[in-house]
Amino acid sequence: MNVGSIRESVSPHNELVVVTANELARAFAEDVRSGLSASPKRINSKYLYDERGDALFRQITRTSEYYLTNCESEILEVSAEAILRSFGVDDPFDVVELGPGDGSKTDYFLEATVRLQPQARYIPVDIAESALRDLADHLCARHPTLRVEPRWGDYTQALQELRESPDRPELVLFLGSSIGNYTDDQAAQLLASLCAGMSPCDALLVGFDLRKHPSIIHDAYNDRLGLTREFNLNLLRRINRELGGRFALDGFDHFETYDPVAGVATSYLVSLQDQEVWIEALDSTYRFRRWELVHTEISRKYSLDEIEAIAKRAGLRVSRRFFDQRSFFVDVLMQPESPNPAAESMVPLPHERSPAGYPWAENF
Repeated sequence: MNVGSIRESVSPHNELVVVTANELARAFAEDVRSGLSASPKRINSKYLYDERGDALFRQITRTSEYYLTNCESEILEVSAEAILRSFGVDDPFDVVELGPGDGSKTDYFLEATVRLQPQARYIPVDIAESALRDLADHLCARHPTLRVEPRWGDYTQALQELRESPDRPELVLFLGSSIGNYTDDQAAQLLASLCAGMSPCDALLVGFDLRKHPSIIHDAYNDRLGLTREFNLNLLRRINRELGGRFALDGFDHFETYDPVAGVATSYLVSLQDQEVWIEALDSTYRFRRWELVHTEISRKYSLDEIEAIAKRAGLRVSRRFFDQRSFFVDVLMQPESPNPAAESMVPLPHERSPAGYPWAENF
């Protein structure tokens, strides 16, 4: 990694902070080693997002089938000010976004942030170097007065370092239904780790994709242009490039399935033949049987009760919910379980309702 070139692309007062470049590279190698040695085989979905993976995903979000991005953009465009006022904007605060991507959705949120609290600071955290670099350039041009401090690295480590010297309230954004890439146990553990060290003034805003007609969900991960297929196969291309793999991409295909009972969409790579693949960095050969599956990603879909249960297990309470007009998606504001009289006294917004059923957004 060329740290100098990254810093040259960021304005002088918005320097990119590199957390653990070598550790990330080692983690990739070790995760591939353990995943391909497991039965069934698996590769962690976070490694889908190299520079080419980022570009492919941006294309996926613009397909007619992939509703998630538009739904959450609608929420942030309409409800950004309400979200921020629910959190509290009287004093300077930090907005820490985990996995911001290209920042297209966050633009709405940052416009409201700068307007309501000019001294706020924005800290995007991502393991995708190229995405952070592009985001920093974009934000410096679009919001010249906003203080931006990108951090490249692991989410929990970045948060831990930020909280070693807390000096202002912190609103952590975990959007895009990234939480859905984890099982419920893992999601509860992740949220608990993200809120470790939180003060009563801090909060999390988490995006959840809600349960809906199974065909809508299935189509979102099986676009007609084949971009999702290319996105998953790019994982093998990345192993070839960064670890010296010898994967023949035409020897694998992409398969997606959705289980509406469990509420889980699952992505796999499928070996189309018996084959052996050498990976130089691991000094190992891995054998794949014909039709053998390699698990790459899950995308969990939630009911409101399931969201409540996960938050409670993580030691968080749901204080506000913000929905798109079709109730396909929800951004949930969560705070530590410790009593917070100010939050508890808030009057529900018009587009909030009891978790007993899906709400309509009456103020749209």
